[in-house]
Amino acid sequence: MKSSSLARRYGRVYEQLQQLLKKPGNRLSRMATVAAVLHHKMDHFFWTGFYLLDEGKLIAGPYQGPVACQLLEKDRGVCWAAINKRESLIVPDVHAFDGHIACDSRSRSEIVVPLTDSKGEIAGVLDVDSKELKAFGETDRQGLEKILSLLE
Repeated sequence: MKSSSLARRYGRVYEQLQQLLKKPGNRLSRMATVAAVLHHKMDHFFWTGFYLLDEGKLIAGPYQGPVACQLLEKDRGVCWAAINKRESLIVPDVHAFDGHIACDSRSRSEIVVPLTDSKGEIAGVLDVDSKELKAFGETDRQGLEKILSLLE
C-alpha cells in the first residue's frame, strides 16, 4: 500500500478509535479495543498486541492473532530493545535482529511502539508483526504513535 493511502487509513482508524475510547472502560479494555481494531483494519498486521511491564517482567497483554509468548526474556528481543531505548523500533527482517524472540516462525518483520502511563513512564509496548519482510515504515510508526496517544 502506498504511504499516502496508508496514512489515510491510519487517520480513519485513529478517528474510529477516538470515538470508541470515549465509552466507559479501564485501560486494559481500551488496549483490547485498540488491538482488535488495528488487527482487523490493517491488512499487513499478522499479530497485534500489547506486552505490559509487571514488576520488571514483560508479559502478554491484550492481543489479536496467533498465541503469544506469555513472558519475554528480560533485555532480549525487539520489545525490550524498544523499552530500553525508549523509542519505537522498526525491524524489516526479524531473523536478522540479534536476540529476536520467535513466538511464531511465520513473523518476518515487526514494529514496536512504547506505551507510556499518565506520568510518562514506559508501561509496556504495542507490538505488531507481519508475515511480510519490510512491512513497516515511517508511516506505520507515526500512525501507531498517534493512536497510542489515545491511551495516555
